[in-house]
Amino acid sequence: MLPVRWKRKLPILIAVLLVAAAVVAVVQLRRRAPPEAARLLPGADGFFYVNIKWLRTLKAVGELPPVPHDPDYERFLEETGFQFERDLDEAAFAIHYPAKWGNGATGGSAPEPRFSEVFVGKFQGEKLTAYLHKIAGSVENYHSAEIYNIPLEGRTLRVSILSVDTVAASNHDNPAVIHGMVDRSRKLASPFGGPALLRQYYKSLPVVSKTLPVLKLAWFIGRIEPAAMSSPGTWSMLFQKPASVVVSAYYAVYSPTLHLRAEAFPATEDEAQSLTDTVSAYLNLFHAAENSVATRGADPDVKAFFDSLHIERQGKRAVLTAAMPPAFLRKVVGEPLQELPAASSEGKAMQSEESTPVRKTPN
Repeated sequence: MLPVRWKRKLPILIAVLLVAAAVVAVVQLRRRAPPEAARLLPGADGFFYVNIKWLRTLKAVGELPPVPHDPDYERFLEETGFQFERDLDEAAFAIHYPAKWGNGATGGSAPEPRFSEVFVGKFQGEKLTAYLHKIAGSVENYHSAEIYNIPLEGRTLRVSILSVDTVAASNHDNPAVIHGMVDRSRKLASPFGGPALLRQYYKSLPVVSKTLPVLKLAWFIGRIEPAAMSSPGTWSMLFQKPASVVVSAYYAVYSPTLHLRAEAFPATEDEAQSLTDTVSAYLNLFHAAENSVATRGADPDVKAFFDSLHIERQGKRAVLTAAMPPAFLRKVVGEPLQELPAASSEGKAMQSEESTPVRKTPN
């Protein structure tokens, strides 16, 4: 039998252990959950996310190229003090396909795709608020949040400042879309939140592990509708039927190589095999053309990248992988590349971080 004093302490000990287990579970779930900026987005047909803060911190591509300053953007810079290259940390986008594209598209009656965005960065609140008041046609007060309705090219761009470092925007015709973004920002962050399509496929992205710490720099999750999407033949050359696609660009912390991975999720194994065979045929044609001109002198960095392209079928998935070495990345960016720290303490500290801004809103 336990001593009396242990009988008294046992319930407290059990409670402490349960709380500790719950904290560990939440931390693990958050490490595998989409970034909070993406979880604020509405339901959509495609999602894109980029972590510019990590790109700057890791100095993976040197200095980010400057954004062209057209007159409107120059005015935005002067009046808000916000500069994309310097102040934007994260950006998350939801893509709404027109309803005429079918398959439950979320864009309503709009003739072309609509977009919803969440930006995280360093804002000068008073300046940004004054600028939005100035350009807005009207201002709606929704649950203590101001929503600025800005006329823009035959549609309305709605913008709301969600917090000191987060701004939401949407040019969807339905105001309920940005209302939902405001509502979600008022709730406690939850690793279970976020749009259904995002939750379903986010787990397919590379994750942080003890053996391979991964920093996800950018990713896209979305549906491909080959019969409806823009340029005829562009998607139908690869996809005969609708499919979901997950594309990611990430670094392993201890490697200077940028890894690319694209996964397609057709409905059947036969469709996955057909897609694999099609991409493989294109790669073979490319390598044959490359070999035919090799005597003229091939760029070894470019060759290394294209040689790393690999496609295979894994069950119902077609998986394309590639490795972009630093020298090739330098050529793509077109400016001096600084070495990625092999095992920097900053990089390690950022493994558990998943956190978003405003340049001139792309619509």
